[in-house]
Amino acid sequence: MLCQERTILYLSWGFIIGGFLYFLHQMTTRIPYGRYVEPHSPGVMVPAKAAWLIQELPSVLVPTLLVLTTESSSGLGRRLLLCTFILHYFQRTFIYALLTKGQPTPLHIMVSAVVFCSVNGFLHGHNMLHCIQYEADWNTDIRFLAGLLLFFSGMAINIHSDHILRNLRKPGEVLYKIPKGGMFELVSGANFFGEILEWCGYAMASWSLPAFSFAFFTACSIGPRAYHHHRYYLAKFEDYPKSRKAVIPFIL
Repeated sequence: MLCQERTILYLSWGFIIGGFLYFLHQMTTRIPYGRYVEPHSPGVMVPAKAAWLIQELPSVLVPTLLVLTTESSSGLGRRLLLCTFILHYFQRTFIYALLTKGQPTPLHIMVSAVVFCSVNGFLHGHNMLHCIQYEADWNTDIRFLAGLLLFFSGMAINIHSDHILRNLRKPGEVLYKIPKGGMFELVSGANFFGEILEWCGYAMASWSLPAFSFAFFTACSIGPRAYHHHRYYLAKFEDYPKSRKAVIPFIL
């Protein structure tokens, strides 16, 4: 299959521009899912488990189908990178989604996520399989190795932070509590910090515009959400640790 170079370029820049605009929008508006959904919001609501499974699934299916149905040149580096992408979304689709205790998601939010994950799955699957070219020794390059280290460190932080959040409340409890332990000792959005770190590592390891654009979009989309969470905790809990930052330890 030939590389759709122009399509990949346009999608990458679309992520960069869209991420910046989304960042500006979120600085004044809280996106209505999770704790920010009003109890009696109009419109169709989808149970959290189903919403997360459905909306994340395309990021697993699309690149997997590209691997199975299209021919591509071999290369250990590109295969490893595509596997890390699929691994993240496999965990989010089949593990996180089934364990989550989150609030129902508005249908339009879920549909938007399905579209995004489908496009994102194609962007990275097609780019890795048919466009980007690495030297034979790329899997020993410092950028590749350091990037994978950041990716898996971020993934571990993300999974551990989600575990802490799931176990904050006992069955039947609905009140929010102060998260403690792990990276939550440093930032209010530890789970968001972990995911941003993941995709920054992926961008370093792949050293490509599509990966950078997705890392940038991720920071722009969930960074402000961490900021809103931080403000929420400070307003709700008088004893909330004042030394914690919103999303980047010791900085922001």
